[in-house]
Amino acid sequence: MILSRTKTDSGKSQRGSGTLVKKRQIPTFDEFLLKRDYIGAKTVLKLSKDYDEEDEQTKAYWLAYCDFHLGEYKICLEQYEKIYIANPTKDVALNIGVCQFYLGMYEESQKSIDDLPESQLKIRLLFHLAHKLGDDQRLMELHGVLRDVIEDQLSLAGLHYLRGQYQEAIDIYKRILLDNKQMLAVNVYVALCYYKLDYFGMSQEVLDLYLATYPDSTIAANLKACNRFRMFNGQAAEQDIKHLLDNGVFGIELLRHNLVVFRNGEGALQILPNLLDIIPEARLNLAIHHLKRNEIQDAHQMIKDIQPKVPHEYILKGVVHASMYQETGLKEHAKQAQQYLHLVGGSSTECDTIPGRQAMASSFFLYGQFEEVLVYLNSIRSFFINDDTFNFNYAQAKVATGYYKEAEELLMQIHSISIRNEHTFSMILARCHIHCGHADQAWNIFVTKDTTPEAFSLLQLIANDCYRIGEFWIAAKAFDMLEKMDPSPDYWEGKRGACAGALYNIITKKNFGEPPNGIGEIISLLRDSSNSQAESMLRAFRRYASTLK
Repeated sequence: MILSRTKTDSGKSQRGSGTLVKKRQIPTFDEFLLKRDYIGAKTVLKLSKDYDEEDEQTKAYWLAYCDFHLGEYKICLEQYEKIYIANPTKDVALNIGVCQFYLGMYEESQKSIDDLPESQLKIRLLFHLAHKLGDDQRLMELHGVLRDVIEDQLSLAGLHYLRGQYQEAIDIYKRILLDNKQMLAVNVYVALCYYKLDYFGMSQEVLDLYLATYPDSTIAANLKACNRFRMFNGQAAEQDIKHLLDNGVFGIELLRHNLVVFRNGEGALQILPNLLDIIPEARLNLAIHHLKRNEIQDAHQMIKDIQPKVPHEYILKGVVHASMYQETGLKEHAKQAQQYLHLVGGSSTECDTIPGRQAMASSFFLYGQFEEVLVYLNSIRSFFINDDTFNFNYAQAKVATGYYKEAEELLMQIHSISIRNEHTFSMILARCHIHCGHADQAWNIFVTKDTTPEAFSLLQLIANDCYRIGEFWIAAKAFDMLEKMDPSPDYWEGKRGACAGALYNIITKKNFGEPPNGIGEIISLLRDSSNSQAESMLRAFRRYASTLK
């Protein structure tokens, strides 16, 4: 509907289709603050003429306050530093220390507040600085000074969260909520802890208590998206934050980071490198992105200086070192991978979780203890029925312990092209076919791979495994090919024994190891050999063949 642009006689209102449209009132500074709209509050503050020269410092304080709550800590720090020059009070100095802390300037923050008088805010800041600077003795001293008041208890719960002690944090938050139900934001902290514990449904249930009152919260919307990502998929998660990305809201860097995760790494190289010093998880996710692209050295560069503190960091370090071992063959990487993964799998908090059992299985895999690998993988099999990567690792452990039929079934279920193209996949599938009585299928795998650099090792496996179980005809063909590639006496001896075994299978009418067209095919193989012993074998084979006519 197009509204009339004709003014009324009063000039104070407009009429469109009989509806009175009142002049829109701009909210006041206080109203913006109550709505937590700090951009609006800053705008009003800057344009306001209510502050004379004597009140300019008050205006500067409020601008710094808004910048802090917008996450603009660098701008806030600069503002407080200007205020301090004009008014060097202990409160301003303490606020400077807080901004430095949020900017990761921990040593500078420590120096800024060391000589300040004792206060409860200073104690809480020192408490968190001790954690960031790794001073555990000082941390315990300050822990004993914390009081049983909301501010100190929230600070303690926050430290538990940072150290991965999520249940301890939840216990404190719930005690606070018992007597302070109006503190709805504490529900967000509880929801964050449940998210970290992989209780995504419970996390969302608690988070909804906050979203019902503050549906426009960026932090809450982001956490909701993360829960939906874990419970459903990235597409569902993206819908919860997409509308926030173009608004320049607080936490925009976090939203952009998570959008990369939701889109399975799309845009990772454009977004994540700029966030390495802002969001700790950006470094981890960039390492994961490099791993998925098989850029092992780049992944290693990303995480080599990270000192792991929580299970997923230990797991990532272990996986990267295992990949480095696979690429370089250096045993030091294997040792590091075993240690990191075993620490997670053996910890009391992780031993009964799915990631913990996967970590322990991977550790035993590197140790070559495949019976132990199966103990752990069997316990979580039901969660990964259609997971190609899990089935591939599971099949390898099955092959190593002699469960060839089960391994063959697992390998045939894998649809991933990248896995099926791996040389290891071809090797273990060929071995399974051979030991399950399908040696001809193993030979067919070689036929499709005979132009690849790994074909020689595949041929060696087929030759030796077929010979070992009595599939002599396929073994003879494989040794014949090996002899043509490399005229080594070892391959001739293998071919000679396999040809004799194939003839034996014909004579004894075995149900396997027999050439489709009889003894003539064996004679053809021997005729192609350049070894001097081949002629004597040929004469013997021909004499036997003549008795069959």
